[in-house]
Amino acid sequence: MPTRWSSVIVVVAALAAATVCAGQNAVLGGTKTAWVGTWAASPMEALGSNMKPFAATTLRQIVHISNGGEQVRIRLTNAYGTDSLAIADVHVALSAGGSSIKPETDHIVTFGGATGVRLAPGAEMYSDAVPMSVAPLSDLAISIYIPNQVMRAETYHQLGLQTNYLVGDDQSNAATLSDTTELTSWYFLDGVDVPAVEGSRAIVTLGDSITDGALSTPDSNHRWPDLLAARLKQERGLENVAVLNQGISGNRVLNQGAGPSAVARVDRDVLAQNGVKYLIVLDSINDIGHLASKTIVPEDEISAADLEYGLQQLADAAHQHGIKIYGATLTPYGGAGYSSDKGEEAREAVNDWMRTSGVFDGVVDFDKITQDPANPTKFNPIYDSGDHLHPNDAGYKAMADGIDLKLFAK
Repeated sequence: MPTRWSSVIVVVAALAAATVCAGQNAVLGGTKTAWVGTWAASPMEALGSNMKPFAATTLRQIVHISNGGEQVRIRLTNAYGTDSLAIADVHVALSAGGSSIKPETDHIVTFGGATGVRLAPGAEMYSDAVPMSVAPLSDLAISIYIPNQVMRAETYHQLGLQTNYLVGDDQSNAATLSDTTELTSWYFLDGVDVPAVEGSRAIVTLGDSITDGALSTPDSNHRWPDLLAARLKQERGLENVAVLNQGISGNRVLNQGAGPSAVARVDRDVLAQNGVKYLIVLDSINDIGHLASKTIVPEDEISAADLEYGLQQLADAAHQHGIKIYGATLTPYGGAGYSSDKGEEAREAVNDWMRTSGVFDGVVDFDKITQDPANPTKFNPIYDSGDHLHPNDAGYKAMADGIDLKLFAK
């Protein structure tokens, strides 16, 4: 594992461990407010063309929250930055679609009473509470002004599947942005919280591109975690259960892929999330996919037993913190670009272990939900996006609809 990457993870994990205590019961305005996450995205290191230079720039980013509330606070991140990140002006408002906001809902966001904040390399920062009423399943527009400096944007979440907007100068309170550059990633933003109320708790969904929503329709919130959140809002007694999507496209359980491995990021992306009570893990297919390589390196020569041990680590971490963990079986991948007989054997073995080991508090059988009844190693054609690896919108809906909501009863 590269030294630089290791050091970043250590810093971020340490910060996350600190914020889980301070963040859940922060002193704001002289009173204690308990918080629950309502939206999240896992930070990644931006490389190559994704490491964009920003100078005197406003970023307007759209996020689809799960729980509502009478206040919000946002979490900014410089997790992979090698320089300090200065932010001079932040606003939050209800989105009116596209780059527009509902002006009457626009609020200045402060940090310790100041309108600007500086994040050291590796740090993240919560804002002050913003007195703003937001409904469940709302779209928020969070506008961040980066002042007159040239820097490399080293921290982002790549697969946003959401149109966000980049424009020159400070236009963070503009009703509509013009002459914008469109982005589909989130930069420097990894969380939104609302105050906890009776019954508030959060589900973290930890996984790879299938949890990240790859090949779902952009700007539609058709990822299976979003659709699960919508179902929960219709279920009496579960209306205040939030869903925090911590999928990373290309993620792996054991080794670094696109972003840190699941075992490397569990502290930051699960244990440090505010109000988390449940974890659904759907991960391993990218570890398995490497078995198809003709030039496989020794560390990628993993077995089902290796993956089971890694998943056991996630379960142990969750249980140590009083979090229930549900194992999600791996969806079919027959015909995908990196499918192989050896990989299929591993996939089936991991799925059988999930169903029978007793390691998990329950199992979500995505394999059975999405497979072709006539050929169980492949996706049901009505759920296949076309690459034989990722679901389409109908497949993501079937996954969300197939989750037993009784798993989230207290």
